[in-house]
Amino acid sequence: MFQFKHFSVSDEHCTMKVGTDGVLLGAWANVQGVKTILDIGTGCGLIALMLAQRSDKTNIDAVEIDHDSAMQTRQNVENSPWQDRIKIHHASFREFSEERNEKYDLIVSNPPFFENSLKPAMKHKNISKHTGHLTFEELLFHTSHMMHNNSRFTLILPADQSTNFISKALIEDLYCTFELKVIPREGKTPKRCILEFTKQRQKKAEAELTIKNKDGSWTEEYQNLTGDFYLGF
Repeated sequence: MFQFKHFSVSDEHCTMKVGTDGVLLGAWANVQGVKTILDIGTGCGLIALMLAQRSDKTNIDAVEIDHDSAMQTRQNVENSPWQDRIKIHHASFREFSEERNEKYDLIVSNPPFFENSLKPAMKHKNISKHTGHLTFEELLFHTSHMMHNNSRFTLILPADQSTNFISKALIEDLYCTFELKVIPREGKTPKRCILEFTKQRQKKAEAELTIKNKDGSWTEEYQNLTGDFYLGF
């Protein structure tokens, strides 16, 4: 179990565990003016719980295809202060989007992205970690149809896939408005990117965030971003 300042997360039955990617996305996504949120591939529910903490009176739908993950996430939500605002849906994102007509103010995802890696033998891990089940094209297509003109779509990806994803998003008339390059340690190259998309064409802003200093200590900027969650900050 991972204990945060205002909630805890169990992930032993979840295919996608608590990790830095999820914490970054949950802490960084812009929740200003947001009333409805969709979390695609919620895993253990970490991002949904973080967004619930950060945004008063929002309603959050969290979709998870893996049965065991969805069941454990429901328990995590029930044990949190926000069980009345987060609803877990055990379904594929494709099924979920085709059955609903709702538009969300904010859509977030820590999606499968290991397109070219050796796929694991376990089927449920394969579904959660690889794009063969939900391709980037499908993710963008269904996400676009669940956005209104002022919606935001925010996700985290490996840095070397950001340019490709931004190009594919244009097909669905989604425009990258912000790219945050995440550097794991001072002096290293970016390993992750957090991308924000809208349906409004505008100039893309860029920034960098470094997680650790050269000596391995947490940077001040990372502590400021995640300080409302980690017990040690």
